[in-house]
Amino acid sequence: MRQERLEVQTTSGARCEAPVRWVHTLVVGSGAAGLNAAVQLRGSGIDDLAVLTEGLDKGTSINTGSDKQTYYKLSLCGDAPDSPRELAETLFNGGGMHGDLALVEASLSPRGFLHLVDLGVPFPRDAYGQFIGYKTDHDPRQRATSIGPYTSREMCRALARRARLLDIPVAEGRHAAELVTLDEGNKKRVCGLVAATDSGALEVYVAENVVFAVGGPGGLYKTSVYPEVHTGAIGVALMAGAVAQNLPESQFGLASIKHRWNVSGTYMQVVPRLVSTAADGQGEAREFLLEYFATPGEMNSSVFLKGYQWPFDSRKVVGGSSLIDILVYIETVLKGRRVFLDYRGNPAGYRLEQLSEEPRRYLEKSAALQATPIERLRHMNPAAIEMYREHGIDIASEPLEIAVCAQHNNGGLASNHWWESVNIEHLFPVGEVNGSHGVYRPGGSALNAGQVGGFRAAEFIANRYRQWTLSASAAAEAGRRALERIAGWRERSATAEKTWQAERDELQARMSRSAAHIRRGDDLRAAAAAAWRQVERLERSGCGFAGEADSVEALRTRQLGFAHAVYLEAVAFAVASGTGSRGSAIVLDPDGLPIHPSLETPWQILPENADFRSFVQETRSLGAGQVENRWVVRRPLPESDTWFETAWARFRRGEIYQS
Repeated sequence: MRQERLEVQTTSGARCEAPVRWVHTLVVGSGAAGLNAAVQLRGSGIDDLAVLTEGLDKGTSINTGSDKQTYYKLSLCGDAPDSPRELAETLFNGGGMHGDLALVEASLSPRGFLHLVDLGVPFPRDAYGQFIGYKTDHDPRQRATSIGPYTSREMCRALARRARLLDIPVAEGRHAAELVTLDEGNKKRVCGLVAATDSGALEVYVAENVVFAVGGPGGLYKTSVYPEVHTGAIGVALMAGAVAQNLPESQFGLASIKHRWNVSGTYMQVVPRLVSTAADGQGEAREFLLEYFATPGEMNSSVFLKGYQWPFDSRKVVGGSSLIDILVYIETVLKGRRVFLDYRGNPAGYRLEQLSEEPRRYLEKSAALQATPIERLRHMNPAAIEMYREHGIDIASEPLEIAVCAQHNNGGLASNHWWESVNIEHLFPVGEVNGSHGVYRPGGSALNAGQVGGFRAAEFIANRYRQWTLSASAAAEAGRRALERIAGWRERSATAEKTWQAERDELQARMSRSAAHIRRGDDLRAAAAAAWRQVERLERSGCGFAGEADSVEALRTRQLGFAHAVYLEAVAFAVASGTGSRGSAIVLDPDGLPIHPSLETPWQILPENADFRSFVQETRSLGAGQVENRWVVRRPLPESDTWFETAWARFRRGEIYQS
């Protein structure tokens, strides 16, 4: 890696000096997707390579999980027929997903999965080597597998071990501040990144290629199950004008908030009590669900089904288990109370024989007939209890506080079928920051998509972008201008009206109020306008910080502020277009259908307009508060020529790498 020094001067005359490092391919982020990209790049002969990361122990992949964290792949067990085409159809049928991306994710799923197995991730198999599976949400086959609550963590650890063996340089304590781009005629390309170190020092990286693996938008919501150490950096790419797609399609669900963790699977299948208290935690704990169900058996069956049907689903609100998420929202947000899962005793009227057939059969087959929820949980999944104990929470002796939280963004940056940005060449978004998913996706498909993206980016770079094509002088000048902008912005922050903490609290509260699982058209328009006023204030006067190290959080708030304004514009556009309630969000409207007879206005829901499933929403910032949204017809599932001799010839000639 070549290194130089660069000095710029701000408008006040102050000087800012930073190192300039030249690297052929820069990987930004060290989650499961970024690490796999780095490993595959090195394996493809890209030796001039570096990984920048906030920390190998930071990010969502290594710090998150669920009751039984799922990896979704092609079936590798039993006699049930499956094929890449069939898996692609499952992904594609969720709506809003491009067909070529679905086919690539399906075709490479065995390769990505078996690579992890070879690295030592202990996915379960039988005595004959078959990788056994189970059904997950939106899955017609038993394609899912898991190693328990920490599947993605063990993926990261295995990939990190491989990266160390390959001697891939990893620079920790680096935070993305601004993408550096060049205009080349009618095209734009990435040529590097400005990063801040933990101490607040700025660094400039000039790169032929940037693999952008910065994760999902964890810092956008006040009520979030993303780990606190992960905020995401999609705003850095949005500020550079990268096209995004399907930004409104996020997933939300019930999660604990003292330790951020999804309460899916057996956490709900053991049927705990759901109780609420006053905001100060005092007073009687009240079971608030029963008044909305005809019988205790119906209520308790719905609680059980939340384990299977964990993500909030607009199709399961009226007469389904997602009503529970609505009722928790009403208690916590509208009434200002706190909601807890209490495993110490059964909910009102709990009787096994009064449950509906599915939960009753499940509990009987699992021999989960113990007297209390904690005993049932200890029998079925003792690790679920231990996980909370490791984080200072004993759910055997205290209730577990929960809320409806942001969990995953199905949308993100838009790419072609080689995972290259559709409008910024040499930029490869991989992992959650890539918006390959549509409206609905099978649980666990995101882990597969991240691995596939790493393979695709590395293969394309090795076969098409191996040579340096950057103009050294143009790239250096672009880096200098970016450094000058960042240095000037930090200087303005010295006299900022508000601190970065106050600015971030404002944007997160706005997102949770207006762009989470409950949405209203008029509210979204007002929220987007307020968001742009905040962005304008942030650009004009910065946001306050205490010392150089704290400036990192100010820079992070800058890009999060920009991202939240773009997201709000995208959500407002979708609602105004008439998509209705779909995925993990509902749209409330006085002309909609009543959700429940006990819930009065405004609890009326607009049904989904399924015609929009044939389209993908694209969003691009044009600068100065202008955002372009449009619907594009989704690309169909490709009809590829699979005759061996002709396919082999195209492969030998390198024709498959035409983007």
